[in-house]
Amino acid sequence: MALVVQKYGGSSVADASCIKRVAQRIVATKKAGNDVVVIVSAMGDTTDELLDLAEQVSPLPPGRELDMLLTSGERISMALLAMAIANLGHEARSFTGSQAGVITDSTHGKARIIDVTPSRIREALDRGHIAIVAGFQGVSQDTKDITTLGRGGSDTTAVALAAALSADVCEIYTDVDGIFTADPRIVRAARQIPKISYDEMMEMAACGAKILHLRCVEYARRFNLPIHVRSSFSTKEGTWVVSDPYSEGTEMEQPIISGVAHDRSEAKITVVGVPDKVGEAAAIFKTLADAGINIDMIVQNVSAAATGRTDISFTLPTADSSTALTALKKIQGDIAYESLLFDDQIGKVSLIGAGMRSHPGVTATFFAALADAGVNIEMISTSEIRISVVVGQDGVDAAVAAAHRAFDLDADQVSAVVYGGSGR
Repeated sequence: MALVVQKYGGSSVADASCIKRVAQRIVATKKAGNDVVVIVSAMGDTTDELLDLAEQVSPLPPGRELDMLLTSGERISMALLAMAIANLGHEARSFTGSQAGVITDSTHGKARIIDVTPSRIREALDRGHIAIVAGFQGVSQDTKDITTLGRGGSDTTAVALAAALSADVCEIYTDVDGIFTADPRIVRAARQIPKISYDEMMEMAACGAKILHLRCVEYARRFNLPIHVRSSFSTKEGTWVVSDPYSEGTEMEQPIISGVAHDRSEAKITVVGVPDKVGEAAAIFKTLADAGINIDMIVQNVSAAATGRTDISFTLPTADSSTALTALKKIQGDIAYESLLFDDQIGKVSLIGAGMRSHPGVTATFFAALADAGVNIEMISTSEIRISVVVGQDGVDAAVAAAHRAFDLDADQVSAVVYGGSGR
């Protein structure tokens, strides 16, 4: 008997018929002799609708109350799914994040999991029940308030629970058949990846691939928990995220490039005319860190000899832009920079592949492909297995398609199917 943790995204439980179909899949897993724990997201676009409703009531809703509102979406899903399973003749028990023992810090909107104590889940499993858990949420260790884990947090809930329960596998169900070499909504010839390493998947998630949440992959790597990404709309084998997909005994040869990811959710801020003195950059980024803002790419220009000043550009989530600009304006008198420039019409395109470590010429091929596609590069960032560039937002699709072709990632025929609409 295996312990299987399954997570179903919003498109998989979008309506009553979807919920009934998911219930049948869960019951089939149970009938196969497995213990089953299920994590669900809110139905369809429920979270977005709740956010819109909150904005109509208050332009700046308190974080605590917003979390109370948003977590209702997952509670609806879990209760309906438990009902559907009961209708198929099996016992199911639904639990909120706090009831499931998901303990977090007290940061509303993007809390981090501190611990998971799933005693009630274990009790339900011991009784032969199917446990249904609301994803995306937990309870603060300090304040005991309900918290949310940020968008995509149901993935993290699933892997964290799977690790705490020592599950055999965590299955992430979505509206595509697995992880592809690019977003099939942009590149119709994208190929499904049979297996991918944790490191490559972390880079893809961090670079905008929405199929898995970054923190869930971090969790899986830490506990060496295999993730199986597959579609809830088909029975096809999906993509396995494991520690070493290219180890001895497999027929897979490590590719140079595993995939091309893109992200349209970032903006660029340029701090113009920063005095080229020791400590100025540190003061800027400490201010942003104190405001709770994550910075992605950073570029500092060479100091102008005539003025002794330089420009510092960086990218950040667009949602954090106003907070960042406000924080930086407060320290203008201390740092004496000249002005701030803001650009939210950018996108990030990234090549990811562990194979690039041993293959020279990857950067040259990538940049030549973008040049041939008429796409201008604004910023560049690299890691051992990733090359990222910032381009104008209107050039993202062309850049992704050009890079995909340049590294021979196109499939011989179109096989990618998007069953739902959101990709989660």
